[in-house]
Amino acid sequence: MLMNEILNIHLLSPVFSPAFLSAPTSLTLAQESGEVHRSLLEYIAKGGSIGMIIILISLVAIGMIGAQLFRIRRERLAPPELIDDLRALLADGDIDRSIKRCEDEASTSYLSRVVGSGLVRASRSAFGMLELRSSVDEIGQLEVDRLYRLTDGIGLIASVAPMLGLLGTVVGMVGAFDTITLSDGPARPDALAGSISQALITTVLGLVVAIPSTAMYTYLRNRIDHLTTEINEVIDEMIAPLESTQGVSAESSKFTKGPSQGVSKG
Repeated sequence: MLMNEILNIHLLSPVFSPAFLSAPTSLTLAQESGEVHRSLLEYIAKGGSIGMIIILISLVAIGMIGAQLFRIRRERLAPPELIDDLRALLADGDIDRSIKRCEDEASTSYLSRVVGSGLVRASRSAFGMLELRSSVDEIGQLEVDRLYRLTDGIGLIASVAPMLGLLGTVVGMVGAFDTITLSDGPARPDALAGSISQALITTVLGLVVAIPSTAMYTYLRNRIDHLTTEINEVIDEMIAPLESTQGVSAESSKFTKGPSQGVSKG
């Protein structure tokens, strides 16, 4: 009986009450929640000037990615109506109208620049349409390089962002060691917190910018290669009638020159 009464007294005392038992946990959670709840802008601000530079180049990367996603589409690189018109004109051998159709500003695209410039160069050449394929291949490579320019800018940002984050890490650690050196006694944690936060936050910001930029760089380059390869196959199909016609005319001219030369010699 005596032991039961002692246990009842202890259990009913404030020390063992639910409110008391939960108080330290509530206090700890409150403290943790007070430390965790911080806005994104506050984290960015702790990155200092280097963090702001990383944010700035991330905005540039977003603009480049949006521009490339808008440009690198099949309907913009090779409009369907332009394909139909050029296929019909080149099948009829109408080179002049094909060049004028490619020079139309409303139809400016990868297809119009490659076919139009190739036809102009071949028509001015002494070899005629026999040089059309090599001209188209050369101009097509130049146009692919042109499409790569913004994509290469995205790749540059993907490479520079983590290096800027590393620079911020070094600057932050240097600041932390300077604080320790200049302090009279042991450095206080709050005096070191600012420099250490800058060191870690700039690294995070650099990686946050670099990882998606690298992914988009790879995706856009592969998309350019895929679409231009498909369009080049369409171009080869278009210019095939011109090449065959030019080849037949060249063979017939050789045939007609052969007998005439023989007669003159006789």
